[in-house]
Amino acid sequence: MAWRRKRRSIFDLFNIEDLFREIEESFRVFEEEIERLLKEAGKGEVVTVGPYFYGVRITVGPDGVPRIEEFGNIRRIEGGKRVLSEEIEPLVDVFEDKDEVWVIVELPGVEKDKIKVKAEPTKVIVRASNSKKYYKEIDLPAEVDPKSAKAQYRNGVLEIRLKKKGSSKEDESTEVTVE
Repeated sequence: MAWRRKRRSIFDLFNIEDLFREIEESFRVFEEEIERLLKEAGKGEVVTVGPYFYGVRITVGPDGVPRIEEFGNIRRIEGGKRVLSEEIEPLVDVFEDKDEVWVIVELPGVEKDKIKVKAEPTKVIVRASNSKKYYKEIDLPAEVDPKSAKAQYRNGVLEIRLKKKGSSKEDESTEVTVE
């Protein structure tokens, strides 16, 4: 009698419950390690500073070069060290066409009246605070007219539209009202 191996579906290789259990365990070990390192650095004093937010997004630019964008409240400083910041750097997308620049910022859990947007000719500064604090300076791909800025906030997503600037080079900035 020939031995026959039971065929399994490709989906049997991925048990979602086990995968999530492993991810939770990895985060628990990571948090314990951070606390241990803080204890050693602070000679027995542990300062709880969580939660930790960190992520990366990898995109390919129009020039074909991959770009890696970090977001969250863990920042890289000189020398490659990382520090925990009170402010979270939100995930941002910037789009442009021939007349306008759109900036899309993810700000989950923030009330509309807690968002501050400042538009400048070459960048937009977004600051928000609720139970979480967000801060991001966004460089724009083209010079814009700050007075043309319009912002809308819905379902945790802030959309800012700016008209591209003509030939004048005035140095100006404008506070933008979020609708």
